[in-house]
Amino acid sequence: MKNIAKITTLLLLAIACTGQNDPVIQTPNDASAIKLTVNQQKRVNQDNEFAIDLLRKTISSTDETNVFVSPLSVSIALGMAWNGAFGTTKTEMETALKMSGMSVEDINSYYKIMQTTLPGIDPNTKLSIANSLWYRTGFEVKPSYLKVNTDYFNAYVKEMDFSKTWAVDTINNWCARNTNNLIPTIIDNIPDAAVMYLTNAVYFKGIWRKKFDKNLTTENFFTNEKFVENKVNMMSQKDTFAYAFDNNAQYVDLPYGNNAFSMTVILPVQGKTTSDILNSLTSDNWSTILSSLNKQQIMLYMPRFKVENKFQLKNPLIEMGMKKAFTDFADFSGIANAGLMISEVVHKTYVTVDEDGTEAAAVTNIGFVTTSMPNYPIVTVNHPFIFVIREKSTGVILFVGKMGTIDKY
Repeated sequence: MKNIAKITTLLLLAIACTGQNDPVIQTPNDASAIKLTVNQQKRVNQDNEFAIDLLRKTISSTDETNVFVSPLSVSIALGMAWNGAFGTTKTEMETALKMSGMSVEDINSYYKIMQTTLPGIDPNTKLSIANSLWYRTGFEVKPSYLKVNTDYFNAYVKEMDFSKTWAVDTINNWCARNTNNLIPTIIDNIPDAAVMYLTNAVYFKGIWRKKFDKNLTTENFFTNEKFVENKVNMMSQKDTFAYAFDNNAQYVDLPYGNNAFSMTVILPVQGKTTSDILNSLTSDNWSTILSSLNKQQIMLYMPRFKVENKFQLKNPLIEMGMKKAFTDFADFSGIANAGLMISEVVHKTYVTVDEDGTEAAAVTNIGFVTTSMPNYPIVTVNHPFIFVIREKSTGVILFVGKMGTIDKY
């Protein structure tokens, strides 16, 4: 019987809002672009391909009509695990994570630069990324694996007596501190067989670059995937945004802070569905869509919404090619001499969007077992749509979601 080691990854994106009566803040200057090497940019494109595939596979594995995931959270979690994998286990993880033609140094330097540059790209935005590795007293983790986690993931490493009642509080308190108390707990207990946790926490706080006027928010109808109408709070504003359209959808880019981060809304045209969009979406044509965006005045209607999800990602990841890692034949000998296999991948997410900004959170637990109209476009988001939260200069996708129905929020 194999012991359990859990790798817990927490990604939290929280974009908080200032009050309506706050003093007017001048629009900040645009952010400077993050400079990436050719291979690092290639890895961004691969990670975005992973993001799209993860959303597709998660949608197909659940009955939830609203699906919101954090591909960056899952990628970082699996990236940390991948560093301890060998043989077929490693190559299958590379298939799932789209890591083709990349060296270990290329991949780890990509994760490192994301964690060291993203937090400083917008001085008007609070962004922190933290990692930690907790392992049971007496469980022998290979020094080379610990070094990878400290060198590339800047992980806090702690050997700890998991049998003590304060062990759970210690890990949860670390999560609370690194998420501004937005996610105060990540584990309820530590099973007797648990030998290790890897924890990643990301905290993001900002506001829309162009906030919606709350006085202009009115009740309106949203038609869901089953063609049923229900009332929602519909925000609106007429302003200049990066916008594009084609035979499939309308695209609107809504920036945060100093324009470093944004949410891109993908609204299918009549006769198209979110499934049609996702089934044809690739990293390459996603880049083409972004390059087609041009600033122009539009009239935007956007619903306030809130979504909470919990997904078991084991089956989606198996479908993406990561098979052996979930079997007794897994090879994670880079972590420890004891045989390890992944027993579960649990992903929990949370997102709210309102007039001031966005608040979103994601938690990923990876368990290991040893062993028209006017002369400007009108965008009315009143039917199922896709949205992407990304860092614009690198293009890396932090969150991606599909809204099939919206309840009044």
